[in-house]
Amino acid sequence: MQLDHEKLAVYRVSLEFAALAFRLVANLEGAHRHARDQLLRASQSICLNIAEGNGKRSPRDRSRFFEIARGSATESAAALDVLVVCGAFSAVDVTDGKRLLHRVVSMLTKMTSDNRGLARESHGAYGEWDDNEGHNEGERG
Repeated sequence: MQLDHEKLAVYRVSLEFAALAFRLVANLEGAHRHARDQLLRASQSICLNIAEGNGKRSPRDRSRFFEIARGSATESAAALDVLVVCGAFSAVDVTDGKRLLHRVVSMLTKMTSDNRGLARESHGAYGEWDDNEGHNEGERG
């Protein structure tokens, strides 16, 4: 049995990023602890806001939470950048995380634009993805 937000591809990708972020920062301490904690909070905020927004009945409320999730995704990307420039990671170390975040931001942008405030998962592919990743389970476009 799944709740509605668990069926969203954007939610599943955001969970994948949250798990990756946790693994990336697991051994960071000392001077990197503040950026580590910020990345963990922001990565979890993406998932939580998608779930909360998807539970809202009002299209305007849904869209607002999806926008907050998108902001948390870009914040996560910036936190990865900070950790790279501060020497905690190399640019290669964060490549998978940045790729996942790009997908999340693209999906959330598509879900909140050009649909007159009806924030929902699209029945088509998101931007550059044309391989049914944007579909809810069981749907075919």
